[in-house]
Amino acid sequence: MKSEEKIFKQLPIPEPAIRDEDAVEMLRVWIAERKLHCSMKIGMHQESMNIPEEKAWGTILADAARHLANAMESRYLTDAAESLIKIRDVFIDELEDPSSDAEGDFVKKH
Repeated sequence: MKSEEKIFKQLPIPEPAIRDEDAVEMLRVWIAERKLHCSMKIGMHQESMNIPEEKAWGTILADAARHLANAMESRYLTDAAESLIKIRDVFIDELEDPSSDAEGDFVKKH
C-alpha cells in the first residue's frame, strides 16, 4: 500500500490548531505492527520556557485523559468522571507493571 493511500487513517487536525499560527503538535501515537509507536516533541517546555518536561508532559497526559473521558461520555453515554478514574487506575497499573516494553529509537527530524 502506498503512503498516499494510508492518509485516510490520520485523525483530523482540530480547527483551533489550523487557525493558530503558533500551534505546535506535541504527540502522535500509532498502533502499527502490533506495537505502539509515538512521535513526540520533547524539550520545548524546558528549553524555551524553563518548565520541567516531566511537569509539562504530566499536564498534557492528564488533559488528554480528561478529553478521552469526555469523548467516551459523548459517544457511549458513560460517566466522564467514572471513565477518568478507570483511565487513571489502568495508567498507574501500567506504569507499575507494564504489559509490554517501551523500546525503540529516537528519530531525529527528517
